[in-house]
Amino acid sequence: MPRQKKEPNGCGCANIPFSVILVILGGIYWWFSQKGNLDINTLLPKNQQINIPILNSSPNSSPTASPSAFPEIFSTPIPATSLTSTPSLPITKNPNSNHQQASLKINTPQTLWDKKLIRGIYLSRYQVTNSADEKTIRERVRYYRYHGINTIIHGVWGNGCTMYNSEVMQQSLGFKSCPNQFQEKWLDWLIDEAHKQGMQVHAYFEKGIKIDKNSPIFDLAITRKWIVPGVDKTYPGIEHYVLDVEIPEVANLFKNISVEFVKKYPKIDAVQWDDYLGYHAELPGKVDRTAKLTSLLQEMIAAIKQANPNVSFDICHHNPYWAKRYFAADWQNWNVDRVFIQAYNEANFKEELNYAKNYAGIAISERQFHRLKELVDNKEIKSILVFPLTGKPEETASTLKSLTQNYQ
Repeated sequence: MPRQKKEPNGCGCANIPFSVILVILGGIYWWFSQKGNLDINTLLPKNQQINIPILNSSPNSSPTASPSAFPEIFSTPIPATSLTSTPSLPITKNPNSNHQQASLKINTPQTLWDKKLIRGIYLSRYQVTNSADEKTIRERVRYYRYHGINTIIHGVWGNGCTMYNSEVMQQSLGFKSCPNQFQEKWLDWLIDEAHKQGMQVHAYFEKGIKIDKNSPIFDLAITRKWIVPGVDKTYPGIEHYVLDVEIPEVANLFKNISVEFVKKYPKIDAVQWDDYLGYHAELPGKVDRTAKLTSLLQEMIAAIKQANPNVSFDICHHNPYWAKRYFAADWQNWNVDRVFIQAYNEANFKEELNYAKNYAGIAISERQFHRLKELVDNKEIKSILVFPLTGKPEETASTLKSLTQNYQ
């Protein structure tokens, strides 16, 4: 019986000439070096084409987005807000990254808090402006967005001066702004980031027509006799002096500042004034300044609307009876766009609540968070604004989120 031929083990590579191996290796090297220019799918019938990521990726394709440089709290996906006038943008851009991040709508059940039209927080005029850079401002906007806030009401005026460089201030008073180390574009950054996040920014004219002895215009106002007689002691422990709008220079200052602002920041969503726009009934002389204040506000609002028809003119004030009776503020005749009823006083809360149902919403402080569920559950209360009396808005927002996330 002839001896059978033994089959070789393995691949038999040892029997292949070395020159052939070099040719094969060279071909493999050429194949991978040309993968950007060669599409394997062109060699196959359409019904057999395949997708190999390594071979089919284009030279300009973006890799998977790197983790955000911001803390985890800012990179967490956030549901779209219920604001209708400022739509959520589909793409936002992290200022510290070259990669765009999608701002995706998430189909999660909305809490009753989420369904409120405006969920606003007040930031006093130094809480973002002072020495804050662009990165800090944008991070803070996203922080409030994450905590369920859709409207930032930020101070831009207070104690007789602006929190931005103002030509009107320079011409009328001899300096451009409040003493502050703000960066010129702070409000532009704030508005831009808020709009990217589907939020709104309302400019808060804090302290209205009142100043105190620390105001940079106090001595000037005394010299020019711009202040009404007496001291306003509306709130215990705080002494204010009230600028007299019956004086043409004073009235023109407020009108010109208002028009300048809405022109300088055309993308601002609203301006808001509060109960400091008024004359307390306990001022000496018992002078009724209601008519003059009404005339000024009508003229000021008309001028604002002419300069920027898209901006809303809002007030956060006492109910109409209290405002007119005790503060000469007949705001029902001012032609305002929206009214938020200020309900910081617990003694009058029920009364203010009844008024708030008929207007744009209600304003409370964090000291009234025991009232929060009652307000959130009330479908007649369309919006809720929160004023952090403690001066710690980030803590207030965090507490607000922890309370409202369970309000179904």
